[in-house]
Amino acid sequence: MTFMQTLRQRWTDSGSLVCVGLDPEPAKFPARFEGDADAVFGFCRDIVDATAEYACAFKPQIAHFAALGAEAALERLVAHIHSAHPGIPVILDAKRGDIGSTAQRYAAEAFDRYGADAVTANPYLGGDSLQPFLERADRGVVILCRTSNPGGADLQDLEVAGPGSGTPRPLYQHVAATAARTWNGHGNVALVVGATWPEQLREVRAIVGDMPLLVPGVGAQGGDAEAVVRNARTADGTGLMVSSSRAILYASAGDDYADAAARAARALRDSLDAARRG
Repeated sequence: MTFMQTLRQRWTDSGSLVCVGLDPEPAKFPARFEGDADAVFGFCRDIVDATAEYACAFKPQIAHFAALGAEAALERLVAHIHSAHPGIPVILDAKRGDIGSTAQRYAAEAFDRYGADAVTANPYLGGDSLQPFLERADRGVVILCRTSNPGGADLQDLEVAGPGSGTPRPLYQHVAATAARTWNGHGNVALVVGATWPEQLREVRAIVGDMPLLVPGVGAQGGDAEAVVRNARTADGTGLMVSSSRAILYASAGDDYADAAARAARALRDSLDAARRG
């Protein structure tokens, strides 16, 4: 199945909107991993296995692996997810964006080397920089729209008049409209909109219809999970991948780290479910 088909099937099968972020920081690992040369893979594998029941997707962050020289562990981790938990899509959080020839290599890296089902991408070099990702019709392209960090407003909130229009609106709304109208020819586009901006979530949902939204910022960044669902769910109560990383990964620094991660993922799933049923 394509990424979008897999994601929609996972929403149905799991009843969950939770995307578990995988951002390994060895300094936060339980003591049992000290001196373990394979700690990055071992810790992340344990988190995946403990939380899979409650996840609609997993989202490894490539910089957290590459900075540790752990790219091989990332490859093994994605392969483990596909093997042990088939049907749960993997989104490589890489935020790639470059000119066409380089973008082609980034697409090969994400989809061929790492085997990711989708990748995050930066749209600010324009449509030709996204094309090598978009043309992989079976894979997902999750485009940055309104990011969760405070500094995102520096550019994303700028009022801009679009082509042929004299009415300015925020740049992130132009990104959303272009993604829905122009870039989504293969039906494989999703958008990143932060949980820290519930009103913007509502606006983006109105622009893009049922397009999936990846929503970071819940948990450690202070986003309100219930507000996310109220403002951005689709008519069938899905349409969202609500991402939480640190609050799940490091729910405990003790030997119960995997069980604690499972409890945190289940609690987030249940709160999101209650919000969409409320």
